[in-house]
Amino acid sequence: MRDILATSLFFGMGISIGTYLLGVAIKKRVNFFLFNPLLLAIILTIATLLVTGIEYQEYYEGAKYLSYLLTPATVALAIPLYEQVTILKKNPTAILVGIASGVLTSGITIFAMALLFKLGHIEYVTLLPKSITTAIGMDLSAELDGIVPITVSAIMITGLFGNIAGAQLCRLLGIKNPIAKGIAIGTASHVMGTSKAMEIGKVEGAMASLSVAVAGCMTVGAAILFKDFI
Repeated sequence: MRDILATSLFFGMGISIGTYLLGVAIKKRVNFFLFNPLLLAIILTIATLLVTGIEYQEYYEGAKYLSYLLTPATVALAIPLYEQVTILKKNPTAILVGIASGVLTSGITIFAMALLFKLGHIEYVTLLPKSITTAIGMDLSAELDGIVPITVSAIMITGLFGNIAGAQLCRLLGIKNPIAKGIAIGTASHVMGTSKAMEIGKVEGAMASLSVAVAGCMTVGAAILFKDFI
């Protein structure tokens, strides 16, 4: 059975989609923020691979076809932004300053944590792209001579945290304005956070979508300035 599953072209894709759908079903029954479909899908996928003894590379041979959808899915985030473009036209300065503040905060945080934990230059630049979408973060990490697989892991963890706790943090900090919510979640936790912002509301989703693109461009520029700090 293991060999059949491991050699199946669609095993990786099937387990990825299946565990996510199972996570969605569990979320509907247990309405608690930690029962997040993305988090549950990750846990269930890992558990499945451990139980079946299938290696990650074998799983990825089928799952990689889903990753091809990453770039077009990111581009598709322009649709909700277009639907709310009037908000952008009315508040361009506030929105851009908000996104820039998030990008700057991310860079300063990484710098501070690198000093605190005595990280070397390679580890430092590896973590700089943690808050931008994988499509941009991988190329930026490679350009900075970082460790790309670790960058991807950092991006995934950051996005997952934003997806799980973004709404709760906004509520805890008293952030009620939908524009501010969207910018905060999108800038801090890229596409995975944006998917949660879209669940919260149309305005939040549109602003988060804008933040993903703008924060990605700003981070590329900021990384050039920050990269030699350590």
